[in-house]
Amino acid sequence: MNLSMTELERDIIREILNIGLARAADSFAVIAKERVLLEVPSIDLLMSEDIMTKVRDYQARNVTIQSDIRGDFNGTTLMFFSGQHVQRLSRVCLRYDSPETLEVNELQESLLLEISNIITGALVTQLANILKANIYGAPPTAPRGDIAESMQSLLPSQQLQPLIFSVITQFSDRDNMVELPLMLFFDRVTFEKILEIIRSYDFLGRQMSA
Repeated sequence: MNLSMTELERDIIREILNIGLARAADSFAVIAKERVLLEVPSIDLLMSEDIMTKVRDYQARNVTIQSDIRGDFNGTTLMFFSGQHVQRLSRVCLRYDSPETLEVNELQESLLLEISNIITGALVTQLANILKANIYGAPPTAPRGDIAESMQSLLPSQQLQPLIFSVITQFSDRDNMVELPLMLFFDRVTFEKILEIIRSYDFLGRQMSA
């Protein structure tokens, strides 16, 4: 299958993701008790090595929470919480002052897991509704060590073209512009399914009549 995207197809995918991410941003705003701004996602087809470089860069500077997407699609989301996020969310949600640190305790980790669960759940629900797919988010985890090890199911080992569909976006607080990076990954097979859906006449017809 041709994995190259036309500009129209890229715009359609970006709009689908915008709808899902807008619901996720609303969910995060309720938790953080702040107005949350959402950046338009960038969409890339990247080699596995390039993706791992980006992931490791984020991981080195943030607390990482992973939630897998299962069902008709195979993917994962990674959320990266900075020390500022840990500090602010601890104050707002746990009602105690915490230093700006990446060394989180058990209670703080549980909070970040729940936030990721809510945001990923909102995103996955919207994607399932729009794409008419049976997908769900698995319980989030806080991976230890090199996160590449926990993403091996998405990274093809024997394929000649190890491409993966990635979406990178950011939620930002209006006042302090504290970024909350969210990376969304789909494997090659899932990307083919998404392209097949958006190339179908029925899907385009539904979008035009909506």
